[in-house]
Amino acid sequence: MLRNIVVNEYHWQGIENINVEMVERKGVGHPDYIADGIAEAVSRELSKYYLRHYNVILHHNVDKVLVVGGQSKPIFGGGEVLHPIYIIVSGRATAYVQTSEGLDFIPIGTITLRAAREWIREHFRYLNPDEHTIIDYKIGQGSTDLVALFKLGLKSTPLANDTSFGVGFAPLSTLENLVLYTERFLNSKEFKGKLPAVGEDVKVMGLRVNNKIKLTIASAIVSRHVRDGNEYLNIKEEIREAVLNQAVRIAPNYEIEVYVNVADKPSEGIYYITVTGTSAEHGDDGATGRGNRVNGLITPMRLMSLEATAGKNPVSHVGKIYNVIAKLIAEKSYREVKGIKEVYVSILSQIGRPLDEPFIVDVKVIPEERLTQNMTSEICGIVNEMFNDVNRIADMIINGNTMLF
Repeated sequence: MLRNIVVNEYHWQGIENINVEMVERKGVGHPDYIADGIAEAVSRELSKYYLRHYNVILHHNVDKVLVVGGQSKPIFGGGEVLHPIYIIVSGRATAYVQTSEGLDFIPIGTITLRAAREWIREHFRYLNPDEHTIIDYKIGQGSTDLVALFKLGLKSTPLANDTSFGVGFAPLSTLENLVLYTERFLNSKEFKGKLPAVGEDVKVMGLRVNNKIKLTIASAIVSRHVRDGNEYLNIKEEIREAVLNQAVRIAPNYEIEVYVNVADKPSEGIYYITVTGTSAEHGDDGATGRGNRVNGLITPMRLMSLEATAGKNPVSHVGKIYNVIAKLIAEKSYREVKGIKEVYVSILSQIGRPLDEPFIVDVKVIPEERLTQNMTSEICGIVNEMFNDVNRIADMIINGNTMLF
């Protein structure tokens, strides 16, 4: 198959050579991450149900989750949630199927509520989905045209359900790696075991100015593990030192400063403490698509797509699939094609076209020296290889074998 693939040399100095770089990651307990996590959990469970009962993933998109912050009263040594967090899952899903035996009704609500509660239980130690949240759903039947388009795709290669684009790049910069690692480090089981007061709501903002890096960390502290303000300040210092010790290993050639919970005002009794480990308990809202991109980061200095990957169906929704494919192509190209310094991949769909026939694949290469014909051929080979087996992307997504946010 002849695909529209364009490979060009990208005349840019490269991410490591710009003077100012900013990178952000919203961690597992951040309200926006909660929205993404629940949206994707519902999509996966719907997909698995459809596969078990009908051997095919039916039409659905549940990529509109809203997390409405509750109210709480944390105090050192304890506290309580006064008003629960309200979570609403909305979107479209196939709710009934005509079979030879009659009409099958699919328990959309049961699947949705169970998936949301299980996701919360899996990712939080102190947020009880039964006591601290109200989970609701407004999921209707899909629009007729998109459902029809989806059904056409079931007979062959899935058809793109939108005109949209996905973006990926490789490799991650030093700052990007550092920001990604820092959140994962603070939310790891090992670190929680050493310092259980650190909640799941961890946000890391990285700033690099030339060779100086500043990490600003917002870390929700769990009030039951802190006796008073002095212990709270000691915990902040432990976080700062632990992050700094890891950071100098990841970025040894940079001057690094770490700031933790900079909005605190101890003299006024203002500390970032929570009952459950997330700021969503007290007025901080979240929504699907406002958080991390498909590589787990928010990178304003790079090419980006604003599409939310979470909750979209993994079969035909290009807003999800093309972002994943673009990331995989970029990573594989950087890993296997010699002479690449940086690579950027943009993939555009056109609604109704087969998923394996993108409208265009644009690959921009920053070479170590120059872009050769051999490099171009190898990159085109990787692109074709990925699209020749495009259906496996759905399996990767459902099984959690690729990052989405």
